[in-house]
Amino acid sequence: MNKDLEPGTAGVADPATPAVIADSAAGIAVPVTREEAQVTTRVVDTGRGVRVSKTVTEQPEEIREVLWHETVDVQRVPVDRVVAEAPPSRYEGDVLVVPVLEEILVVEKRYRIREELHITRVRKQHEHRETVPLRVEDVRVEAFDDGAAGGRHPSHEEEQRS
Repeated sequence: MNKDLEPGTAGVADPATPAVIADSAAGIAVPVTREEAQVTTRVVDTGRGVRVSKTVTEQPEEIREVLWHETVDVQRVPVDRVVAEAPPSRYEGDVLVVPVLEEILVVEKRYRIREELHITRVRKQHEHRETVPLRVEDVRVEAFDDGAAGGRHPSHEEEQRS
């Protein structure tokens, strides 16, 4: 015989229809009631917020790296030698020898090496320094009050007084 509670009745049973336990032998009737609680939530604007700010700074950082720079040294070496056919380029140790040819007119054609190019690789090592900017981000989070009465929302003051 229980009746569900209506919202907003704060858990009070309907007094018009209480449940009754009756003892037929003694003739005693005892009313039985039951309370129910209802929990709800509501959103309250407190006027408080959070501000996040980020700044970017650059810090100089020096880098060191060994770099190679390569150049070639070309020497012209006179040869003036007649050959039967054109010789190919060749290496003599670290030196690349490139024959430079010309044709000369005789009763027959012959090759004469006029000069050779002796090409040597020269490797030099030097240390390179440079300062480059690196970025660093700093983040600051701060709470702020946007309401009246010293940052308190009026509904909070009422709740604290009661």
